[in-house]
Amino acid sequence: MAVRIAIPEPSSDAEYNGRSLPLFLEALKAAGAEPVVLPLSATQERVAKLLGGVQGVLLPGSRFDVDPQRYGEAREPECGEDDPARTAADELLLQDAFNLRKPVLAICHGTQNLNVWRNGSLIQDLKTAVNHRPGRDVVKAHRVEIAPGSRLTVILAKTGASAGEETGGIDIQVNSSHHQAIRTPGDNLRVTAISPEDSVIEAIELEAANHFVVGVQWHPERTYGQSTFSQAIFCEFVRAAEAWQRPPVDQTIIGR
Repeated sequence: MAVRIAIPEPSSDAEYNGRSLPLFLEALKAAGAEPVVLPLSATQERVAKLLGGVQGVLLPGSRFDVDPQRYGEAREPECGEDDPARTAADELLLQDAFNLRKPVLAICHGTQNLNVWRNGSLIQDLKTAVNHRPGRDVVKAHRVEIAPGSRLTVILAKTGASAGEETGGIDIQVNSSHHQAIRTPGDNLRVTAISPEDSVIEAIELEAANHFVVGVQWHPERTYGQSTFSQAIFCEFVRAAEAWQRPPVDQTIIGR
């Protein structure tokens, strides 16, 4: 029986969901998981029932921005509208995942939501010479440097990537599609990848050996068929979900 992964609808925009959600579902299935989609209109009762039958949480991208009031800032003119329904869904999923140490994979907007939920802050609009939003079809937008000793380094080492693909070491090429980014990492979140040309944070991980929580700013679901690294990110997440066991009641984490 395949491990089950909860994933919220990416946004309140049905057109965006129609083109983005299938990529996440296909990547999860290819990695051996059964995706369980959470409608943003779901009641808390339905969410609770759904969460009782999943072993991991994937937070996808979105066409919306994160409300800057959530991290104590006034909205800048370049900041787009937020999506309260998606925010509420992410918070419910994150609360369950952190209470029970379920694995979490966050991507783009999902990474930003994770960071803010952990009391971090964001850059509302990137102003840098690096093009972080070159288009959905650009496979290699810019370099990232991955921190030694991180989960991403371990994942990359498992790909067996050769020179000319994702090169050995910690310097790789990723796609990109975002105009916001992490400014200050949230509680117990470690920066594990940056864009070296402008120091934009590209990945974060929870500092906890027994809890898989990885957030990347790029979109591995879009390059799953072309990149061994993208495949390995999803596969390692699914493996962590397969290995998940409900912690004893006296070891559950209440709150954040």
